[in-house]
Amino acid sequence: MTQGFSKKNQSSTNSAYRFGDFELHPNERLLKKTAVSIPLQPKAFDALLCLVRKAEHLVSKQELIQTLWPSVHVSEANLTNTIVSLRKIVGRDAIRTVSKHGYRFELPVTGEPGIAPAAYEKFARAKELTAQRSLDSMTLARHLYWICLAEDPTFAPAWAWLGRCCWFLDKFSDSSSTNLELAQAAFQRAFTLDPDLASAHQFYTFVQVDTGHAAQAMTRLLERLQQNPTEPESFASLVQVLRFRGMLSQSIDAHRRAVRLDPAVITSVAHTLFLSGDYASAIETYSGRAAYYLDAAAWAALGNRKRAVSLLRERLEKMPLSPLMIALMSSLLALLESKTEEAINLMRAANTNREPEILLYFARHYSRIKKPELAITALKQAAHSGFVCAPQTLTSDPWFSPLRKHPDFKALRDSMQALVNEAQSSFDRYTV
Repeated sequence: MTQGFSKKNQSSTNSAYRFGDFELHPNERLLKKTAVSIPLQPKAFDALLCLVRKAEHLVSKQELIQTLWPSVHVSEANLTNTIVSLRKIVGRDAIRTVSKHGYRFELPVTGEPGIAPAAYEKFARAKELTAQRSLDSMTLARHLYWICLAEDPTFAPAWAWLGRCCWFLDKFSDSSSTNLELAQAAFQRAFTLDPDLASAHQFYTFVQVDTGHAAQAMTRLLERLQQNPTEPESFASLVQVLRFRGMLSQSIDAHRRAVRLDPAVITSVAHTLFLSGDYASAIETYSGRAAYYLDAAAWAALGNRKRAVSLLRERLEKMPLSPLMIALMSSLLALLESKTEEAINLMRAANTNREPEILLYFARHYSRIKKPELAITALKQAAHSGFVCAPQTLTSDPWFSPLRKHPDFKALRDSMQALVNEAQSSFDRYTV
């Protein structure tokens, strides 16, 4: 990545955060609305800057107080008064109170200092495309992130989002390992530029768990939460990590804590609820986002075969899907339509190197069609790759009923329990 043109770019970019009709200039300590300067008290300016820099994320009361009064003991009333004065200027709905924890700036930020407006606009568009989670949208998003980084190679959030995008493409497309190498390099760059960047920590968790390093991810997140105990993104990441380590109740608790801190936070708790046997809650939680496999599997587990088949057929016909997702959804559909050999062939041909959790769902399929040996193999492979099936799931999931009759079931369950006990021991060393 060349940097010879960065000075030229810097001279032509805005020096302000932009939101609504406002511009916030940190270096000049100036707030403008439609080019007209608005007077702000020094503490109010500092509070607004802190909130805007972390827009759409929770900023704790402790962080704000420490930023505004670093060497003075003050009551929360001082902070409350500051927020009240800011709301009178930027709008009551611009700053949301997160009860007992802090505040969140909710106006979309459309520009940052040092980033060309056109580049930031592409960055915002790329994030929207990333949220769609399709191969086409991710490919386009990756291109837009590169444009942003060509404009400013020091834009740490763009590196983090690029890493997220490249990892998704590596997992779900049949391309070379280039995307994996790009993802690793992007996250390394993001952490170098900003070691405390919440989005980088959150997105890097995906890479760690899917490459067999859930234990390291858990340690990193727990240590981070010791320093940032009110960070919802870290709790959201723990939802996935703890599920990978077979700790379902702790995964659900991490989701609850994340939501208490930020009701808008998105977690993967639907998968945890599914493995806990709470299929109705899994369906409810899974709705409202791009739906693929999980709700159909939950309807099938509840005995509503017709609903599951309908959902799978519709999505397989109309949605652009990755080869791995096609294999997962098509194998369930084949199973439900009593096409046993087709289901087996689909699962055997699937490349699960970057998605050990899917092996758990394949194991359920194998067990359902009374192939317990194949189910055991899939579960062992998942554990070897970093995903531990919770003993609770093995003993209560109705689709694992044929597996429970196999002579090797007890040894399998005991081995999974040992891995969960090891994870619990590590977890207990931290107080979150």
